[in-house]
Amino acid sequence: MIGALGYYLALPFLYGIALLPFPLLYLLSDVLRLLLFGVFGYRRKVVLTNLRNSFPEKSEEGIQRIRRRFEQWFCDLTLETIKTLTISPTAVRRRVDFEGVELLRRYAEQGQSVVLVLGHFGNWELAGARYSAEPGLPQLYVIYHPLQNKRFDRLVHHMRTRHGTRLYTMRETSKSMLRDRHLNTATAFIADQTPAPERAHWMTFLNQDTPVFQGTESLSRKLGYPVVYISITRPGRGHYHLQVETLVADPRSTDEGEITEIHTRRLEQDIINYPDLWLWTHRRWKHQRPAMK
Repeated sequence: MIGALGYYLALPFLYGIALLPFPLLYLLSDVLRLLLFGVFGYRRKVVLTNLRNSFPEKSEEGIQRIRRRFEQWFCDLTLETIKTLTISPTAVRRRVDFEGVELLRRYAEQGQSVVLVLGHFGNWELAGARYSAEPGLPQLYVIYHPLQNKRFDRLVHHMRTRHGTRLYTMRETSKSMLRDRHLNTATAFIADQTPAPERAHWMTFLNQDTPVFQGTESLSRKLGYPVVYISITRPGRGHYHLQVETLVADPRSTDEGEITEIHTRRLEQDIINYPDLWLWTHRRWKHQRPAMK
């Protein structure tokens, strides 16, 4: 009952935000930043710890500068995500440049499915909408974790699919990809989440011992799908640049752990170049590498 009440109270508020023109949306984002980070100090300690450990060579002034830019991007990202409830395909194309679309179109013409890999970097929600607004590409499937609240889950499902994107649940990804292998698909893995330490590939990432999901690698090798990386940078507020590149053309010829290392290193380079565009509020390094038996 409380969940239903919360949903119906939140719904007009969320759509009210989604209907705002972009100048007012970013004015609201400035207010949100003042409240969330200035007044409440949301995850300030986590952000600073992550930044200091990731960039030990940077001065404290440099760390604080990244933190401030990150806070602005984080609030913009939050409201831009809500905006995807109403944004039109025309507006998406205007705000997200798409470099390398010909690469994906060639895969579609060959009937070749691909695995897309990216991180919590830039704006992955707008990137999905932009991909699906482009004709002639492999059908985009995004892996997602269903919400416990069924009403909010339906809302998020609608938000992510209204431009033509389809979804696989995290639990059913392997089964679904095998079922759909006769289709021409591009399955997007956001591969920088924190896996269970005993099932992870461990490597040094941003100067720290880090567990990495192996699902991207295992499914691309099993199905023989090329691995394509998506970079989402932000040339200006409210505008993003989406770039795709093939990282591994023949995954079945790789050694175990090689694909995981390649796509994680590529994301690391993006984070080094644009450190304010990654999700530093996430407790990414909460596990220790299991002891060797």
